[in-house]
Amino acid sequence: MARRALEELRSQRWFASDDMRGFSHRQRTQQMGMRREEFLNKPVVAILNTWSDLSPCHAHLRERAEAVKRGIWQVGGYPVELPALSVGEVMVKPTTMLYRNLLAMEVEEILRSHPVDGAVLLGGCDKSTPGLLMGAISMDIPVIYCPAGPMSNGQWRGQKTGAGTHTKKYWDELRAGNISPQDWVDLESRMTRSIGTCNTMGTASTMTSIVDAMGLTLPGASSIPAADSGHTRMASACGARIVEMIWEDLKPSQIIDARSFRNGLVAYMALGGSTNAAVHLVAMARRAGVPLNLDDMSEMAGKVPVCANLFPSGEYLMEDFYFAGGLLALLKKLESHLEPNALTVNGRNLGENLVGADCWNDDVIRDPSNPVVPLSRGKTLAVLRGNLAPNGAVMKSSAANPRFLKHAGPAIVFDSPAAMNAAIDDPDLDVTEDSVLVLRNAGPVGAPGMPEWGNLPIPKKLLKQGIRDMVRICDGRMSGTHYGTCILHVSPEAAVGGPLGLLKTGDLVELDVEAGRLDMRVDVAELERRRAEWKPTAPVYRRSFAALYQRHVSQADEGCDFDFLSAPGPVAEPAIY
Repeated sequence: MARRALEELRSQRWFASDDMRGFSHRQRTQQMGMRREEFLNKPVVAILNTWSDLSPCHAHLRERAEAVKRGIWQVGGYPVELPALSVGEVMVKPTTMLYRNLLAMEVEEILRSHPVDGAVLLGGCDKSTPGLLMGAISMDIPVIYCPAGPMSNGQWRGQKTGAGTHTKKYWDELRAGNISPQDWVDLESRMTRSIGTCNTMGTASTMTSIVDAMGLTLPGASSIPAADSGHTRMASACGARIVEMIWEDLKPSQIIDARSFRNGLVAYMALGGSTNAAVHLVAMARRAGVPLNLDDMSEMAGKVPVCANLFPSGEYLMEDFYFAGGLLALLKKLESHLEPNALTVNGRNLGENLVGADCWNDDVIRDPSNPVVPLSRGKTLAVLRGNLAPNGAVMKSSAANPRFLKHAGPAIVFDSPAAMNAAIDDPDLDVTEDSVLVLRNAGPVGAPGMPEWGNLPIPKKLLKQGIRDMVRICDGRMSGTHYGTCILHVSPEAAVGGPLGLLKTGDLVELDVEAGRLDMRVDVAELERRRAEWKPTAPVYRRSFAALYQRHVSQADEGCDFDFLSAPGPVAEPAIY
């Protein structure tokens, strides 16, 4: 690629001029102890760091930032570390999804308002990946994503334990009386052994793997465990590479296109990835001006089976995946589905990056001819429509009980988590295994923020009967680490007048995954009568970020982005006077 001249770098607008403003920019940089020779006439690289003391997935990113700086200095760049909102899934309430768009806004404006020529984005926990990249795509200067990496394998009493997946599993066993409160306390310190994101194929590894396949990370970077020394070396390599990308002017708009999204979708489906990716990918695609919708995802899901034998669809964890060859080995087995000519951040195309990618464990990374879940049994993403979800709903049929993939049962409807929690373990609750549990007002506007409330608890009376799955429906989301017959992202949501808001306890709900249908057996006249009586029940915020969110967020099938941010297009560089 042609190398840009120094004067073409945007940072030179701040540092190169001979006027008073240029003087003050150089003066204040020296105020921080920098010699002129250390920052002048060099590309300025922002390190956007989502580290936080309340984000265990990102607890090591201060150290990784130092490694990135090392790489930048080595090849003649000037690194500047800038903090960004840390959207760590576990601690942030009601949900990090409420703040994904805030992070995206912050990233775009940080990059625009500072003398920055390119950036290394440090993140990994669920919403940090799409949030960082949505902002970077809109800003469109050279960027490289440095994923936080998954935590080390967990084990409890000889059994593999994955963060999130086994939390839910053992919680049900505790409620059923099969493990003791002392066992539950012991589990707290056994399941999450190190720094890093969830070690299952939850949303974190789903999203980092997808953007890896899309060419936005160094090849295979998403598979390296956070505690591995190779992770630090990868971070340093990101620093070295971003400086070259700045000279080459290699921007997201040159990497992200229909081909890169296709490669991301192949990885998504083969991994048995999180349903949450369906929302994030639409949002990212709209920022890039690339057409992508639920039907495109459904089409790919029908072609690529689950080949990564990872929880929650399989039986291994991310460290096993790494040792088996990681994402590159998986993609190598799926080359016939890929767009090999798609460009990546290292300047080579995906096909070139896969040369020599070997698999070292064919049980962890399966061939498509021997999938973890055959397509006839279930898919990573099933898209459903009907009179309950006119604009679509999604589920991970590969992680559901096959007996429920075609099912009809009476609804038990809850308008809030509080109402559900108050009733779910009542021994007098009129519920059977055939019932359909419904939680509404959990969508983008209704919650607000579309929290991970969709993995509704199995009633205790059923747990004691040995039942561990049933049909559950929600206009919110579910943790990517979870499993079960959970129908999510129902659109339009109840809070904005979607038909889920008209459903009543006792109505018959029909699910047919193969046909892609989700319906309530209620006649049109009755639905019209209910609609005339319908009143919104979700809270309306008058101030705070939640108020902005409720007024401008789109529905799940449209990516839950803000209407004033989702369209691609240039924004003027800041004036300097």
